[in-house]
Amino acid sequence: ESHFISWRSSSFHYHRFGQGAEWLFCFHGYGEDGGSFSVFEELLKHRFTLIAIDMPFHGKTIWKEGLSFSTKELIEIINLIKPAHQPINLLGYSMGGRVALRLTEVMPQLVKRTVVVAPDGLHKNKWQWLSTQTPIGNRLFHHTMHHPFWMFRFMAIAGKLGLFSKSILKFVHHYLDDAEQRVALYRRWTTLRELRPNLALLEKSVITYKIPVRMLFGKYDSVILTKHGTSFSKKGKGHIVIK
Repeated sequence: ESHFISWRSSSFHYHRFGQGAEWLFCFHGYGEDGGSFSVFEELLKHRFTLIAIDMPFHGKTIWKEGLSFSTKELIEIINLIKPAHQPINLLGYSMGGRVALRLTEVMPQLVKRTVVVAPDGLHKNKWQWLSTQTPIGNRLFHHTMHHPFWMFRFMAIAGKLGLFSKSILKFVHHYLDDAEQRVALYRRWTTLRELRPNLALLEKSVITYKIPVRMLFGKYDSVILTKHGTSFSKKGKGHIVIK
């Protein structure tokens, strides 16, 4: 089912699958939308009601609130969709994994379990941090997305020097060769910059509330590395499992 809810000046779109008693909120990866979770409907529909929100600048959500979307505001959206005080499960992929981990950190009293696949946010990506968390870096990011020539030259030289693997270069070009995609990248990264976990507080929430967290990684994934999940899981006192 496809639904819209009004929030301030914006219109959030979300997909709803299944009619189960448990609620499962799903968060998609970069450039995707909530419809990507439809593959789980047949498997989970009797146990879960799946809610997959299109994040700002993704899918059919119409975002008109500027370049900022906070965790508190996301929780407001979630509370508009689910019954009051309803416990939830969380599922996230890539960027959505980062969102799911952030929610696990800040609202652990309502989270029953969390599953993330190739989750972002388990280590500090220096380029993303510079581009979204510092005023000077964000201005440079904006300029680069409109005038990318220097960046492509730098990437080409770095590739020849072996500083970046071919898979990383391919990944970057996939998202940055097109001008419209570059503008979208700037808007998405900047707007969703606050939706990332504080790992120390996340660890505390998981242990205190005994939240089962499952992390799945791709064996040959050169972008989201298993080692970051493995390092974090060692602090979880058995509540965090890597696969």
